[in-house]
Amino acid sequence: MSRSRSSSASGSSFRRSREASGTLVSESTPLLPPKNPSYEKFTASEVKDEIRELLRHAAPIFGSQVLEYSLIATSVVSIGHISTEALAASALGSMTAGVTGLSIITGFTCALDSMLPHAWTSGNPQHVGLWAQRMVVLLSMISVPIILLWLNAESILLKLRQEPKIAHMAGLYLKWFVLSVPGQCITIVARRFYQAQDRSHIPTIIMAFIAIFNAALNWLLVWGSEPVRLGFIGAPIASSISFDLMALIYIIHACFINSPEARHPINQLCFQELGKLFKLGLWGTGQIASEWWCWEIVALAASQLGRIPLAAQSVLLTSANVLFMAPFSVSLATSIRVGNALGSGQARKAKLAAETAIGMSVVIAILIGTTYMAFRKNWGYMFNDDQEVVALVAHVLPFLALSQLFDCGTNIMDGVLRARGKFAFGAILNMVSYYAFGIPVGISLAFWAKFGLAGLWMGLAAAMCCSSVTSTVVVSMTDWDQEVVKTRARLGDNNDSEGSATPV
Repeated sequence: MSRSRSSSASGSSFRRSREASGTLVSESTPLLPPKNPSYEKFTASEVKDEIRELLRHAAPIFGSQVLEYSLIATSVVSIGHISTEALAASALGSMTAGVTGLSIITGFTCALDSMLPHAWTSGNPQHVGLWAQRMVVLLSMISVPIILLWLNAESILLKLRQEPKIAHMAGLYLKWFVLSVPGQCITIVARRFYQAQDRSHIPTIIMAFIAIFNAALNWLLVWGSEPVRLGFIGAPIASSISFDLMALIYIIHACFINSPEARHPINQLCFQELGKLFKLGLWGTGQIASEWWCWEIVALAASQLGRIPLAAQSVLLTSANVLFMAPFSVSLATSIRVGNALGSGQARKAKLAAETAIGMSVVIAILIGTTYMAFRKNWGYMFNDDQEVVALVAHVLPFLALSQLFDCGTNIMDGVLRARGKFAFGAILNMVSYYAFGIPVGISLAFWAKFGLAGLWMGLAAAMCCSSVTSTVVVSMTDWDQEVVKTRARLGDNNDSEGSATPV
């Protein structure tokens, strides 16, 4: 009897617990819950459709990346024909700007990869405009020390034992290039603003116009007729005008032409939640800047190997930067697709986007690696006619191809992690992979094991392998249904407090 009563009591307890959880129970209720649709296999049709969507997002992003790179390339080409000192000074100025400013601005803006796609599909699309406004406010504050640093760059470079003439010209370059900071802050936020709304073509169109304008203005200010010709300082002035004009076009388009769904009135709300953005942006900076700074450290190490290795490193780094745009564009597209899916509560769709992007990264890596290997013997001739430089480039190119194989995977994983708000993990992983592992290994192989420039790239390949494998394991273990819950929690407080805001 006692066993019967115990069994009956436990059965009643089970029914009560099921009823309390909101599940209706009957004699036909299965003991095991139904299979979660998030973990069902994807059909070939679903994968094809997702590939098409990722490419549709990535193509205009890739176009805007190439066009933006052309703004820098145009400046280098126009200055490069003035003198060797002018070219060296512009290179030093650009490197200083990248390390001390642009990498930080880019890193902080990565916080929007976690906020904007979610907001666009969360039922409150006007929050896309609100979060964009908040990021502009945050970047305005962050830009103050950057501007002060650039204005005093000459004295800092002299203390770092740079050649006085080069330091003076680089400082002059940065004093004029500082005018571009407001424009660059608005421009990089605007790109994320449009990408989250599936309007990536708008930045590409605007950038195409600005690229043509910048090329003409560079020629006019650097090489034009006497009344307007400024020589060396004409290049940074032209770049600054181009970035600021681009920002103005973005503002006009967003306020008066773009769909009103994502607009938010400018009010006191844009000064709230800045701490949340700062925290995400700080880790985003750690993720982006740690890799950015790593390349500069490798460039400094290569300069210690001699003139030929330094020239070869310039060729290899330029090649890596250009072809890097393809996986990086897919990475941004992945952030958008995963973020949109999580914001709309579609866990299975987020999982599909992430896994499809991983497969695409493998294909892109193989294509890039094959391109390098197929043209390795003649690759250097595209940049230089020196036989020693070309031979060294051909020797090191296989290690560059290997590093790019892993870098493609790392980029896609970073996109997924950003969409999930996992900036801290990405930053820590990058810092450990590069600074605790890759750079020490590369320098040891280059100088102590006498592998030279190839040793540096072996170290980079090892760092990227470590980062790629680790991030792939973490992404593969994602509970996508739980990520939907976390996404709603991340945006929930704002939905409650700002729901009454009316777009304008």
